[in-house]
Amino acid sequence: MKLLPIFVLFMIFISACKTDKKEAYNPHTKVEKTKNNLNKETLLYPQEKHIKNLKQLTFGGDNAEAYWSFDDKHLVFQASNDAWGAECDQIYYMNPSDPLTVSSTHPLLSTGKGRTTCSYFMPGDKSIIYASTHLVSDDCPPTPERRADGKYVWPIYNSFDIFTADLEGNILKQLTDEPGYDAEATLNPAGDLIVFTSIRSGDLELYTMNIDGSNVKQVTSGLGYDGGAFFSPDGTKLIFRASRPKTDEAVKEYKDLLAEGLVKPTEMELFVCNIDGTDLKQITNLGKANWAPFYHPSGNKIIFASNHTSERGFPFNLYMINLDGTGLEQITFDDQFDSFPMFSYDGKKLIFASNRNNGGTRDTNLFLAEWAD
Repeated sequence: MKLLPIFVLFMIFISACKTDKKEAYNPHTKVEKTKNNLNKETLLYPQEKHIKNLKQLTFGGDNAEAYWSFDDKHLVFQASNDAWGAECDQIYYMNPSDPLTVSSTHPLLSTGKGRTTCSYFMPGDKSIIYASTHLVSDDCPPTPERRADGKYVWPIYNSFDIFTADLEGNILKQLTDEPGYDAEATLNPAGDLIVFTSIRSGDLELYTMNIDGSNVKQVTSGLGYDGGAFFSPDGTKLIFRASRPKTDEAVKEYKDLLAEGLVKPTEMELFVCNIDGTDLKQITNLGKANWAPFYHPSGNKIIFASNHTSERGFPFNLYMINLDGTGLEQITFDDQFDSFPMFSYDGKKLIFASNRNNGGTRDTNLFLAEWAD
């Protein structure tokens, strides 16, 4: 999902994993500037010592949630781009080794109808999983209007269900058919288990299921939004973002918004647990929005996006932290927005989304880096 309150502006809107940045952008809000200087040749900031040989993969529109195939050769991602005829997020396929320019196009793997989110490769890299609203309507579902109370919210579309499709864009199977929101699906490294977010219990919780949609098991049960989950490299644990309202006022606000099909994503921390929900631990306690976590290849650290140092909600940058909550380290130093990181399975590459090098536009593009520990 991609967004945050008015003070977060053009960040991300994640209708499940991201959101519609066009709706979030406020052109009258002054962007915070840091003392960092982007090198126009390397596309890197001077402090970014963990990423090198950065390659820009997309050149316009709103691109995010790029995830590796199991063989590390291809990416599946979601994008909205008027030039591609995608008014709201659809799912695309890419070979990042290809020469890519502003004129590059990519195969459409979703139906082109409704809104989609959170795609991921299935075992064998011949099919993908993603969530879509297309069964309810061919049109993009409406984004929330700016609220009179000023709350910044994400929509939780009840029309999202989870599907698999081949690389020609043909739907293979519908995996969920419960009333309400089912989305944010990812797979374990072994390719035999899916984790996803669902509202079927009345709250937004994590669930696992087999890759054919069978054997659904609830993982989390704490009040609040649990989402954006990924498996550890050994497949035994889950890392995810969560809101945990504590006060009576915060609980009421959360429940009232959820009844409207909305959540407020401005206060999220990172949690880790076993795949059955046991041994639940909170990793971050930084305040503001900490999200889009992914395991470092060692399994001992987490890379994630955060705005916890930002005075008015932005910029967002990537950070690394140990599983015990120690050793916080800033990885990117953008003036605007970096998020959605994923390491390749061999641990050598990092894909992420960024507003860097967008010519002052609202475009969010995908960037591929070599990783240096």
